[in-house]
Formats: sequence, C-alpha cells, structure tokens
Amino acid sequence: MAGQVVLIGGDPGIGKSTLLLQSLAAMGSARSALYITGEESVEQVALRAQRLGVETAAVNLLAETGLERILATLSAEKPEIAVIDSIQTLYSEALNSAPGSVAQVRECAAQLTRLAKAEGSALVLVGHVTKEGALAGPRVLEHIVDTVLYFEGDPNSSFRLIRAVKNRFGPVNEIGVFAMTEKGLRGVSNPSALFLSHHREAVPGSCILVTNEGTRPLLVEIQALVDDAHGGTPRRVAVGLEQNRLAMLLAALHRHASVACYDQDVFVNAVGGVRIAEPAADLAVMLAIVSSLRGRPLPEKLVTFGEVGLAGEVRPAPRGQERLREAAKLGFRRALIPKANAPRHAIEGLEVVAVERLADAVAELR
Repeated sequence: MAGQVVLIGGDPGIGKSTLLLQSLAAMGSARSALYITGEESVEQVALRAQRLGVETAAVNLLAETGLERILATLSAEKPEIAVIDSIQTLYSEALNSAPGSVAQVRECAAQLTRLAKAEGSALVLVGHVTKEGALAGPRVLEHIVDTVLYFEGDPNSSFRLIRAVKNRFGPVNEIGVFAMTEKGLRGVSNPSALFLSHHREAVPGSCILVTNEGTRPLLVEIQALVDDAHGGTPRRVAVGLEQNRLAMLLAALHRHASVACYDQDVFVNAVGGVRIAEPAADLAVMLAIVSSLRGRPLPEKLVTFGEVGLAGEVRPAPRGQERLREAAKLGFRRALIPKANAPRHAIEGLEVVAVERLADAVAELR
C-alpha cells in the first residue's frame, strides 16, 4: 500500500536481508525501489545479490546510518518502496544517545513513518529481536507502524515462516512459508507437507491436526510421548503449544474420559517448529496423549480439530468447512470433529465423525 510502513523482525541470520533483497529485485522492474543498509557495505550487499543470482540493476542502493541524510534521500528520490536494514543502526543528530537506544529508535521510526505517509512511499523497517523473540526497542514501534511481521524458523531447519501479528490493510495471523536454498528463499506451495512426518507405519502418539493460520488451513502433526514418571513430580512439557493449557487438558481428560496421567511424564510437540496458539488444537493433543498412553496408533488417515472445555464438551472451531476440504485434498479419509462443525453436505472421500463430548471422541479410538 502507498504510505504503508512495515516492521519485520527475526533472529540474527534468519534471512530477513535475503528475503527483502529478493523482494526488491522482483519489484524493481515495475516499481522504483531503494535499499538502505546500515549494517553492511554496498560491496557486501552486491556480493549477496550476486550469490543469490538476482537482478538488482533496477534497485538503488545506499549505505547510510544518518537519519537526516536518509530522509533527504527519500524526499529526493521518492521511491515507491524502500527498505531500511535496520532501524537499530540509525541515529538522529538531534539526539545525543547512541544508535539503538530507545530514544533513537523511537525518533527515527516516527520521522520515517511521517515521511512515508507524506510522500506515499511504502517503507519496510527491519528490527532486531530480544532473546525472548520479541521486537527489541520500545513497544511504541509496533503502534507506529501499519504492519508487524515476525520471521521465524528453527535454526536447524531450512524452512522459514513469516507471521503477521498486526496489519491495518489485511488479515492478521497469516503466514508465509519459505525454504532457504543456496539461491535464497523460495516459496513453498504446499506448506502442510512440511509439518507432517512420513512414518513407514502408524505409530502411537501421533495425531494430525487441521489448524487455521489466518485464512489458510494447515495440517500439522501433533506428537505426544507419555512415560512413567521417574522423579517426584511428573513433567509436563509442551513445545509449540501453550504450556498451561496442557495441564488443563490433562485434568479434563482424567475427569471426563477416565484417562489418568497423574503418575506419567507427558511431552507434547508440534512437528516442524510451528507454533499453535488456537484452542482448536485441544482435541488433537488429547487424542495423541491417549494413543501414546495406550501404546496404540490412531486410525490411519485420520485428522481432527476442536476445542475441549473444562466440562468435557467438544466446542466448534472457526472455518471448519475449509479445514475439512484441505484434509480431503491431501488424501485424508476420516475426520473426528465437533458436532457443530459437521458439514451439511458430504465431502467426497472424507468420512466425518462428529462428537459432542470428550468421552465420545476417546471412545472412537477403541
């Protein structure tokens, strides 16, 4: 959008500069583009572009950290899109504090945003993140900009996720999935395949969840391992899922389905490094735990979703029809879902089992 200001943050080396250089090179033929680097020299950026094999002849490049000179360049060039890498390296001569300080980051972001709105240029700011994964600097940054993106990924994996957590011009919680290659980042057309393990035979403790990321249904494998507790207090560990919610689900499983784990260590993992925040993952987590505890795999080609309440009811999830269609498209033949999400018309190739209570869902596994 003209005048839009985007803030993108991620761990060091995750690929922010690579992605933005590729994006500008792709847009440079149709739009005037300017790449402002404060962390690298012009030669270093040129070497990266050469290594990636991208055509950057139409992209203007500036190595500068002084805010006043950057503002003057943006006013003179009036690019349609500009990237500033990164906001923490900029400084204003009007302030005495060091670059990266709260005062400098706030002032530089405010002035750049003001100019982008006045000139109609789309502006992308690269931001550093803290050890906790949050954007460094004042929270006011996220209030100033129009869009906030988080660039995520497991350092040991070649896959990267871009997640929108704020967007004034579109939906939030959308994700983009990319694979890091020798030639830079490449879009993944079928992201569901990334988060599904390919076991030669069915294994206990594995359940396929149809989650929803923005408007995109996504299939994710939830794995659970239940083992005898060898210490005094059983462990409850959740990776990619909310830790406190796991304890609540185990209590509901005991009370309403007579499945006891009070003397067991319980480990739950969302495969592929994806993070799942929606409560529709409850049913998949519980079925994976029951499967691991009993040592029996779930039925083949089964998918599930649904929120489980403390009273043992299975509550509906939003966009249920889209989830079921995505599962059918990927070859799944059976879906265990909340009764309120049952489709009015049959979905070809997919048997739908609708349940109202947690006990009914667990009974389906016998």
